[in-house]
Amino acid sequence: MPIKIADSLPATAILEQENIFVMTEYRAMHQDIRPLNVLILNLMPTKIVTETQLLRKLSNSPLQVNVEFLQTASYTPQHIDSNHLESFYTTFDQVKDRKYDGMIITGAPLDYVRFEDVTYWDELCTIMDWGASHVHCTLHLCWGAFAGLYHFYGLERYDLETKLSGVYPHRIVKKNSPLFRGFDDIFYAPQSRAMGISEEKIASVPELELMAVSDEAGVTIVKTTDSRHFYVTCHPEYDADTLALEYFRDLDKGLNPSVPVNYFPDDDPGNPPIVNWRSTGQLLYSNWLNYYVYQTTPYDIRDI
Repeated sequence: MPIKIADSLPATAILEQENIFVMTEYRAMHQDIRPLNVLILNLMPTKIVTETQLLRKLSNSPLQVNVEFLQTASYTPQHIDSNHLESFYTTFDQVKDRKYDGMIITGAPLDYVRFEDVTYWDELCTIMDWGASHVHCTLHLCWGAFAGLYHFYGLERYDLETKLSGVYPHRIVKKNSPLFRGFDDIFYAPQSRAMGISEEKIASVPELELMAVSDEAGVTIVKTTDSRHFYVTCHPEYDADTLALEYFRDLDKGLNPSVPVNYFPDDDPGNPPIVNWRSTGQLLYSNWLNYYVYQTTPYDIRDI
């Protein structure tokens, strides 16, 4: 939450220059507060793991957040008990007449699959289009980020010869953005994907701005200039063992995966990984929720 100080206090200008969120007395007196409504379209097969990871990041906030989970109707997941979906998930037809302060569209294990060949692609496009008028701010994650950039702007991804897997350093491009309040200049985050997009393609769209990039992993965070859509290709919400589980799963399948970069100490899969991205993940989700949802969404949700 912000600190509230007198409008004319000299420290106000100094703190704002340092990218510290300061709320003036005037703004505090005129601010209405209500719970936030966030919809999560969970496209991952590991539904419960993904739910837990995202809820962990959204929960570390003084804000009251009502979270709902959305599943696709055009594709039935094979790796989750149907009772879980019936108990905790809705479909688009059940929410299409409602409005939400925020929405998260997760990634999906669809490397090397053309977007148009994805079983639920048409439904996903419908949901993304609906979100433009029914959701105040949407966070697209990993495959969901590439899908959104392709759908809204026609930006083609490129496929990597080998999967990008590991914990990479990332450089902040827009240092004064509220999204990066509390961040170090270089932050670490897991990557797990076999696709990318060039900086040149992002720069070719006036409505997009590059926020963070990695020399090794490429484009990492992009947002629209109106701050209504964020595209994040990394996984700062990952648990300590997520990359390890992916690595050993692929090893058991005989896929000969590369050892995740900068993950196992001494690159030895026998060593437990050391987490150096936990604070990054917490800050990213908290800042998105606070500055781009809570601080700017209409008090009357019907005005979205």
